[in-house]
Amino acid sequence: MTEAQIVGWGHTAFGKSDLPDTESLMAAAVAEALDHAGITPEDVDGLFVGVFNNGFSRQDFQAGLVAMGDDRFAHTPATRYENACATGSAALHGALDFIAAGRGRIALVVGAEKMTATPTPEVGDILLGASYRKEEAEIDGGFAGLFGQIAGSYFQRYGDRSEELAMIAAKNHSNGMENPLAHMRKDFGAAFCNTVSEKNPLVAGPLRRTDCSLVSDGAAALVLADPDTAAEMRRAIAFRARTQANEIMALSRRDVLEFAGARRAWAQALDHAGLTLDDLSLVETHDCFTIAELLEYEAMGLADPGQGGRVIREGITAKDGRLPVNASGGLKSKGHPIGATGVSMHVMAAMQLTGEAGGMQIPGARLAGVFNMGGAAVANYVSILERVK
Repeated sequence: MTEAQIVGWGHTAFGKSDLPDTESLMAAAVAEALDHAGITPEDVDGLFVGVFNNGFSRQDFQAGLVAMGDDRFAHTPATRYENACATGSAALHGALDFIAAGRGRIALVVGAEKMTATPTPEVGDILLGASYRKEEAEIDGGFAGLFGQIAGSYFQRYGDRSEELAMIAAKNHSNGMENPLAHMRKDFGAAFCNTVSEKNPLVAGPLRRTDCSLVSDGAAALVLADPDTAAEMRRAIAFRARTQANEIMALSRRDVLEFAGARRAWAQALDHAGLTLDDLSLVETHDCFTIAELLEYEAMGLADPGQGGRVIREGITAKDGRLPVNASGGLKSKGHPIGATGVSMHVMAAMQLTGEAGGMQIPGARLAGVFNMGGAAVANYVSILERVK
């Protein structure tokens, strides 16, 4: 199998964008990625597009929109992927499989979402499409309510961890101050994040506003090339491992606090790469809610079940800690435009490995882990990236 390598990327600012739709957002990210890789649309053999949509826009058939932004792609095969909040990683895996199968030398992955033009109540209902509606559609608070229930169950089993969740939020907002692409570049501090107030109200269960990721617009793109082609390009980031592990969707049919699919994906990736967590320089992980990052500490093996709070208290995942997590600010600060998120996380990790992360830079970054999940740890993707050029 020929595993493709990352040779370039593009990334719009996340937040409330003046760009009106996914078509324009993707066009901006794609143009930047092509320039960064030093290629033209004519060099691209396949387009892999990640957009969740599910009601954010009446315009669908998103794969066709890339050529609307640049008609030089008019005859390039294009396919759209959707896998809830892991939509971007699903598109990336499609592109990697395309090159591994020998169907092309260069592939372009682009993920995008336009969310802020949709009224907030509708956003909540759209995102509930990533849950099992037959059983979970009536959860108060939409998808935040679902994770609020998860946080409540965790507190019931292991004790109140509100302060640790606030520390995770504060860490990620502090990190996001150094990310010029982040939606919210503001350092709130743990005390503010841990205090329920008019500016930081309870949203669902024990989760406060600062425990929840942001509704954002944005797009991110990656250029992939086979190793022979990548060897002739400016930079190359290899996949030491990439895995996907799924879990049953309905919460009623599993112990969601195990994050079992995430645990399997991490174990498989580290095994395939021949590495341990101690070998990694950093991790970009899916903190759609702070309770998710806490559970992911346990799933990746940083702590035993119920002990994730110790990780943040001991500073293990701080930017200067043993394993920095979300140096980009994560979804919590950077924002979470659904289809763009998985692609963005890989861009952020690749920037670290090439020394292009600016104020976010982890000194000497050599190996990076990425964890992106769809739904409540239903579709789980892990990548381990390493610079080869």
